[in-house]
Amino acid sequence: MADPEPLLLVNNNSEEEAAAAPPTQFNRSHRVASVDVFRGLSVFLMILVDYGGSIFPIISHSPWNGLHLADFVMPFFLFLVGISLSLLYKRRPHRRTQATSKAFLRALQLFILGILLQGGYFHGITSFTYGVDIQTIRYFGILQRISIGYILAALCEIWLPTNFTSKHTAFFFTTYYSHWFVAAILLAIYSGLLYGLYVPDWQFNVSSSTSSLPPIAAGHLYMVNCSVRGDLGPACNSAGMIDRYILGFDHLYQKPVFRNLKECNMSSTGQVSDSSPSWCHAPFEPEGILSSITAAVSCIIGLQYGHVLAHLEDHKGRLNHWLGFSVSFLTLGGFLALIGIPLNKSLYTISYMLLSSAASGLTFMALYVLVDVYGYRRLTSVLEWMGKHSLSIFVLVSSNLAVIAIQGFYWTKPENNIVHWIVSQFHHK
Repeated sequence: MADPEPLLLVNNNSEEEAAAAPPTQFNRSHRVASVDVFRGLSVFLMILVDYGGSIFPIISHSPWNGLHLADFVMPFFLFLVGISLSLLYKRRPHRRTQATSKAFLRALQLFILGILLQGGYFHGITSFTYGVDIQTIRYFGILQRISIGYILAALCEIWLPTNFTSKHTAFFFTTYYSHWFVAAILLAIYSGLLYGLYVPDWQFNVSSSTSSLPPIAAGHLYMVNCSVRGDLGPACNSAGMIDRYILGFDHLYQKPVFRNLKECNMSSTGQVSDSSPSWCHAPFEPEGILSSITAAVSCIIGLQYGHVLAHLEDHKGRLNHWLGFSVSFLTLGGFLALIGIPLNKSLYTISYMLLSSAASGLTFMALYVLVDVYGYRRLTSVLEWMGKHSLSIFVLVSSNLAVIAIQGFYWTKPENNIVHWIVSQFHHK
């Protein structure tokens, strides 16, 4: 899979973490169906853009700046992590230390599962082999990003103080002021590192797998000229530099989406022309360290929508608050985009985070009205089922186990299978 999107791994009523703090358990009879439906919709979109993106490029990830359908899926799941955590910790846990230990354990489990699924262990539908060289294993990925957002949002819910007053319009800003403060600090750190770090010239060696030239013993040595601060292009951004220094060049995502830019002249077989800019041959981690900071803020924003759901009973009040949040994020994100902060998923820029959070909120509102207000659950029953089984579906999709199982039945030789036939038909077109 090129870049599968995440799923939400926190259900409305996670019994595992509720055991750490029984008073926080959200009543099972009050399970909000629209949360499961939204999760299921996100899972469906994940499958659609992952398998359909190569056929319909318009729905796949934007090569760098800009927004396509696939660029909304990650924020949807991060947003849902926040909503579900707010329902899980509807009341502050009495045993905070135990609840924290449970949260860290779950985050660690997600991180390790992410390495297994996206670290290179599975080789995709074109290979019947598996296994990964630990010298080149990919450390960061989809579930790893979710685990980071999850633990930061969980710590906010468990430990940060709240100031309960009356439930007026500004209630959720004043009550959870500490959450907003944490979000502001995270965004300040992100901005300082993104725009303030000096990125020197750098060079790298790559194998011939990305190049059109014949292989040579030592690979290809490329030089990237930077010597800048605050550059937000694919070559000289500080997010990439941080990942190269901390994670290591060999542990980054080897097929970055920016190779689809016109400058890189990538062929249909995935090879980059040697006449392309040097940075086109470099790996890049789209779920890297710096961009995970703003991704975590998406989870904290989801918390605030969940607080409205947990503390307000009437539909009108909930919808009014959600609309206020969404319009605010949409306005601010649009303004930042207009003044030059690009909408960029790979860097998870602040404008992208705000606009995608607004889109998440508006989508959730629409599903809430459809499912929980008007009760059209039969229309969305399939999505609801997918939402309740999102982890299992993600494992099957991200590892390609479902597809591999199907193509395991072949005629005479492994290449003669239904999956290979379908893929070949689209390639011929």
